[in-house]
This record gives sequence, C-alpha cells and structure tokens, in this order.
Amino acid sequence: MLDGKAARPFAELSGVSKYFSGARALEGVDFSCREGSIHAILGENGAGKSTLIKIMAGVVQADTGTLTVEGTPHRFSRPSEAAKAGIVCVFQELSLLPDLSVADNISISDPPRRFGLIDRRAQRERAEALLARIHCEDVDPRALIRDLSLSRRQMVEIAKALGKNPKLLILDEATSALTSRDVETVYNVLAELKAEGTGMLFISHRMHEVEALCDTLSVFRNGRHIETFDKGARTQDEIVKLMIGRDIVHKFPPKPPALSRKPHLAVTDLKWENRLNGVSLSVGKGEIVGLGGLDGQGQKELLLALFGVLRGVEGKVTVGGEGGIPSSPADAKGGRSRIALVPEDRKTEGLMLPMSIADNLLVASFDKVSQGPFIDPAKSRQAVADAIAQLQIKLNKPDDPVASLSGGNQQKVVIAKWLLTKPEVMLLNDPTRGIDVGTKQELYRLMRELADKDTAILFYSTDYAELIGCCDRVAVMYDGRIVTEFSGDAITEEALVAAALNITRPADAPAREAVPA
Repeated sequence: MLDGKAARPFAELSGVSKYFSGARALEGVDFSCREGSIHAILGENGAGKSTLIKIMAGVVQADTGTLTVEGTPHRFSRPSEAAKAGIVCVFQELSLLPDLSVADNISISDPPRRFGLIDRRAQRERAEALLARIHCEDVDPRALIRDLSLSRRQMVEIAKALGKNPKLLILDEATSALTSRDVETVYNVLAELKAEGTGMLFISHRMHEVEALCDTLSVFRNGRHIETFDKGARTQDEIVKLMIGRDIVHKFPPKPPALSRKPHLAVTDLKWENRLNGVSLSVGKGEIVGLGGLDGQGQKELLLALFGVLRGVEGKVTVGGEGGIPSSPADAKGGRSRIALVPEDRKTEGLMLPMSIADNLLVASFDKVSQGPFIDPAKSRQAVADAIAQLQIKLNKPDDPVASLSGGNQQKVVIAKWLLTKPEVMLLNDPTRGIDVGTKQELYRLMRELADKDTAILFYSTDYAELIGCCDRVAVMYDGRIVTEFSGDAITEEALVAAALNITRPADAPAREAVPA
C-alpha cells in the first residue's frame, strides 16, 4: 500500500500542447508520474516523447496547458529552473564537453568553491563519490571526456545528473549506448534510486528493459497520450499495436534461398593494435553478414578499419577483387572501393546537427550533384527529394536543421546520405540503436532491398534477434578475431550466446569454424 505522499503525483501535465513550425508535436496531453516509481514512456520516434520530457525539463515551453510539480504550477524557461524543482534529465544526446575532465563536467553548473575559486580537490572528491554511487570507480575524475568510450561517457552523464539530487530523474534512451556490463550497473542504480524514493521516467525502445525495470507504462502516438497501464496489463504485441496503431505481421523480411556467393568484400588476417587480432571474413554481393559477440570484442574497430578511419592497420582487404586497405574515409567511399559506414553515434559521428537536412543528405555526394566546381541546384533538389522519398523521412521542410528531427528520422538521414553515394559495400554499426519498432521494421526491409540489388552488407548489432532475423550468415567475434560462423538455420540465440562466450560446442553442433577469406 502506497502512503499518501507516494500516491500523490509528483509531476502532472494537463492539456499540454506544443507545435513546431506549425507541425504538431504534442496535443492536449494529460500525464502524471510519482516519486518512488519507474514510469516508462513508449512510442515511435516522432510520437512526442522527446517534446514531453523537454517541457518537463525546461528545455522548451508548452504552447498551452499547465505543468504542476508537487502541487505548484510551473513554467520552466531553462533546465536549471527544472533542476531546482527536482526534475533532471539525461538526454540521448550527451551534454558533456569533450575537452574538459570528468570532474569538470560533473560539477560544471555549480562547482565547489574556496575563497571564490574552484576547489579542485573538493570537485574531484565529489566526482569520485558520484562515480562510486553508480559503481564506476574505474573512471578517473581527471580523465578527459574525449578519451572515454561512448559507454563510459553515458555513465558520466548519469553521475552528473545524480549530482543535482533529482526527485524525478528522466532517462532518454540512457542504456542504448552502454555495454552489457554497464547496462547491468544502471539496472542496479535505478533500483537503488527507486528504493530511496526517487521517481524516474524511462524512455527506451528495448521492451525487455521496460519489463525488467518499470512499474507503469504510458504509450504516446502522433503527439497524443494513448494509454497508461501497470506493467503486465498488456502483452508486448498489444503494446506495439498501441504504439503504431496497427498490427505488425512480419518483423523481418523473408530471406532468399542460401546461395554460394563469390566474395565481394574479403578480409584476411586484419590486425590493429590489440583490438583486431587476425580477422578474416568475406561478404558476397547480395549478402547480409552479421557481426556477433559480446560488445567490445573488436566489431566496431573492424568496421572503422574497413572505412579507413584507423591508422596502422595490417592485413589484406579486397573489394571486387582489387586489394588495398582504405587509407581514409574518402578513399573508402571513392570509385575503387565504394564503401559506406553508418556509424555508432549518429549525433556526433553521422550528422552535423545545426546544418539543414538537405545539407546533411548531400554532404557525402556533392560530386554527384555538381557541375564543375559548382553545385547544380536542380540536381541537388532532386537528390534530396529522392532520398527523402526512399527512406520515408518525416520532416517539415528540407531546410530545417537536422537536429529538429526525431531520432529515427535522423538515423534515416544518415543512411540516406550514404545511399546517395551508390555504395557497393555497406557497413552498419548497430544502426537500430535508440529507434522505435516501426522505424526498425523499415530499416530491416531496406537492408534486404539493398542486398537484393547486389549490395554487400556487413551488419554489427547488439540485438541477437536482429542477427537471427536479418542475416544470411553471422560471424561471431571474441578477443579481436572471428571464432565461429553460422549460417541458415544454425543461426540461433543459443548458438550465438555460446559462441559469444567462447564456449566449446559439441562436435555435432551446426556451426563451422571461421576460415580465412
């Protein structure tokens, strides 16, 4: 039984609406959440989730309606005002400054002072205490943010938020960039915060996380609050139908019959520092080859090496029979290789957020829409229109900043940008991270359509279901090398998990050892 304080909503929205350039983001939303509870907010990208939490966190203001916190109406004009009222948000796009230390970032809005100056020792001790609170004692408070992995940066962002002593902590896809180890750590931290009486809003497209963590679920669609219910009251299929307004008949497109394909991309004994230890694999035209294994086993470094990002790579790479490790991304996407990479972090590696949607779409293919040294306006407009149509990008107008789009539509821009270069090899680094189920469906279909048009696709995913449903073959990495490869019906969750842990399989197991390409 909840006591009176716990039963009373901590924050309530009544009749809240918000429009951007005439387009509806939220309309007539009534919503409430309480302390000591984890409340999931579900919906497709563009459903209004981000606008909802931005209004609560003081990033934007509602056009109509009221926000009440602990019984008092508020209209926050900046995040610092929301934080004073107890509402703190960890956004999907990180707010850390890369050239400052961990300690500087954690205390950047209110550093401890002594004699009017920043007390560096107290600041470091505060950072150590907050990092210990989230079980990240291995992070050095003196380390620069740019020297940390994306997963560690996300953990620092959470520590920074906890430093503001929130009564309501909003987590926007806070686990999407984390390693499996850090995800488990965050689960424990959230359980501790809940026990202490902190309320949490949890936005995630990973249904297993929602089922494991959340007490209450609210579904949004097309800017409207559809339904709120207790965990367990709805099945996953029912929740998905509420989110997208229709049934999902097939999650993954059908695979073609297994064929023996001549390698188009062939990698032999690829090495780089201690991260790649002799990787050998091949991908044929029209084939989707998955990269499996626990996170951090060299999958991301392999994709970066093939795209010419890393220096000092050794081994052999051939594309279409022509050899040579790409020396740079420009070399990789050039006429000889025609490789494209959809990177891990669309916000920092795939997009230029302040620039327009059109400029982001064209940035990799200006040579194809130019006449001599000048851009041909007619060609560029047509290329942008074709890309928007092919990926079904939902936008107001192409001249809007790409930052104005939802996460799923931003990811579509990243993919469309590279499709305009007409690649023969697509490298996909966890492309569905942080996007909704409907957009995932579209990307799965697009991947198969590209393969059917003879594109060779190398696809890294942290989601076993995606590897099983999308891939013709899956090569599992462990300690910087391919240890096992599966194809056809042998691609099962049990087999992938065992291989990821480098567990020796029975002699009759339906898998084969990887061989050099």
